[in-house]
Amino acid sequence: MSIRIALDKPPEFYTNLDFISGRVIIFLQRPETIGNIIVKLEGEARTALIIQPERRDEYNVPGNSLTENHKILYRVFQVYPDDAVALPFQPGQHEFKFNFKVPLNNICHDARAISAIMGVGGVGGVGNTGILGKGGFRTMDGAKQLMLAHVKSTLPPSLTGFPQEAEIRYYIKVTIQRPGIFKENWRYQIGFKFLPIEPPRPNLQKQEAFARRPFAFKPRTPLSARRSFFGTRPLNNPSGLGPTPPSLEMSARLPFPSILTCHQPIPLRLIAKKLAQSEEQVHLTALEIRLVGYTHMRVSNFEKIEQTRWVVVSAPSLSIALGSPTSPVDTEFEVPSTLWAAQRLPNTVAPSFRTCNLSRRYELQIMLGLSWGLRGAGKSGGMLPQVISLPLTMSKIEVYSGIKPPAQLLQAVTSATATSNHNTNISGNAATPRPPPRPSTNGRPSIPPRPSDPLYPPQLGPDNVPGDRPAYSGVTAENAPSSMPPDKSAHH
Repeated sequence: MSIRIALDKPPEFYTNLDFISGRVIIFLQRPETIGNIIVKLEGEARTALIIQPERRDEYNVPGNSLTENHKILYRVFQVYPDDAVALPFQPGQHEFKFNFKVPLNNICHDARAISAIMGVGGVGGVGNTGILGKGGFRTMDGAKQLMLAHVKSTLPPSLTGFPQEAEIRYYIKVTIQRPGIFKENWRYQIGFKFLPIEPPRPNLQKQEAFARRPFAFKPRTPLSARRSFFGTRPLNNPSGLGPTPPSLEMSARLPFPSILTCHQPIPLRLIAKKLAQSEEQVHLTALEIRLVGYTHMRVSNFEKIEQTRWVVVSAPSLSIALGSPTSPVDTEFEVPSTLWAAQRLPNTVAPSFRTCNLSRRYELQIMLGLSWGLRGAGKSGGMLPQVISLPLTMSKIEVYSGIKPPAQLLQAVTSATATSNHNTNISGNAATPRPPPRPSTNGRPSIPPRPSDPLYPPQLGPDNVPGDRPAYSGVTAENAPSSMPPDKSAHH
């Protein structure tokens, strides 16, 4: 016996409102009786934090870590049968089609949906003989989910890179139930990458967010003169005093609100403003632009923050004159954007997100090297150059995925908000009653048609998320084994 899942034209990653379709392919070497075949679309956000020895008894946790697992996505498709009648299958290959539509929001915040889907007082619960409660099919224990603290949010992106601490993964799982006390069910799963639709962008404004810092070089004195074998070279100033040191203000500016886009250049402007009258030239000699991500992890009341840095631009050997020495005070000079205009964000940068036990925020750090005088320059008056390292930090940065929501979705959400507090982008309940099955032509029960889901805007067609999609490698290997420790939930 062998099982595999074949997806129909899988993209590099899926996004919200995508259709995920494929086939469950089973090859049997001998006759088998199969009770039912269930395909599940799942997503998990898992965190694990080290607990100090003095607090382990408080949480009744064996070992040194505490874990929290949120089922952010859970949808079910029964591909066989539709009348719960177990039939024998002959040796050979058998295929069963499935399809899902990825919702917008996480499901774990919805207590009613969790209760219905995961076997707490609904389908699959005690005394219920629905598709998940008959024939020995086991659902996830929704009781643990109901005891956790949840937030309603857009499905977060796939995320790894924090072994034993945090990960967000998405799967397609199939369970083949085999009637009989001593027969184990067959299971198989594959992972897939996910990147969410970005939220609606605000209207373009002329305002800019900025970080700015003034600076001034130190005055030069005769002691600053260059010494040589023949003695100190005199200054070209009869009074014995050095030239007036230059004073500037450097500012980094982004459109407001400050939004960066995955795998796109940074829309940055660097401005130098002259603050004092001086006929001395200042040069930009080095530039480094770093994006810093802060991943907030939570388990119960414990929290931890991990930093991740991406160097977007590194230019250590520049010689860019910042304006003209003869320019009047308050003159501004814009540094040419050619230094960073072609540098895209690395494809490992995930969009900003917030889910129940994980979130990601960003800041932009810019380090400038500024020099009064250049090494080896003939017009430096024999003076050694003064160099200043000037940091600029922009802390309120949002990173968007670059996958724009379809216009029909925005209209549907606007209409729904105007008439009800119910948001149309809540993930649906997979326990929606099924319509009667279609007639079968091969003697086997056929796949019942998919029910319409009122929680999805009906006007969205199959090509509801058009346009190019950015490169994304937020998860190193979607089918790699989990790096997380076994679940040791804080809630029992």
